[in-house]
Amino acid sequence: MNAQVGFLREYMSENNLLLPYAAQYPLFYNSRKEKLTRAGITHILSKYVLLAQQQKKSIINGAVTPHVIRHSKAMHLLQAGVNLVYIRDILGHVSVKTTEIYARADSKKKREALESEYSEVKPENIPAWLANNKLLEWLNEFGR
Repeated sequence: MNAQVGFLREYMSENNLLLPYAAQYPLFYNSRKEKLTRAGITHILSKYVLLAQQQKKSIINGAVTPHVIRHSKAMHLLQAGVNLVYIRDILGHVSVKTTEIYARADSKKKREALESEYSEVKPENIPAWLANNKLLEWLNEFGR
């Protein structure tokens, strides 16, 4: 049994969610035993971000919201090579076109895919003009 399953079983036991009648309640709920709302999840996340920042100021740089976590997970799945259709299903998007936003955002992954598919197009040696600093300086100044 992996650690997450153990944590969930312990949580469910502590909250009497293993009893037969508990099926009427959501797994994670608010103080009224109702499902968590978007605002409720944001509140809980903000509380723990603040606690982490109080312990070590540099631990979190930037905003941490449920959307940021969702976006990060989608990008990690994409970078791990998970098909966009599966990512769409995980995120609950109706159309894969919505999920394609993540693919557009990950230019590194695109470059690697192109290089692996079209290796004969990729130059073996660096062009000579890249070693010519005077030419590069002139080109950089040309557009100014």
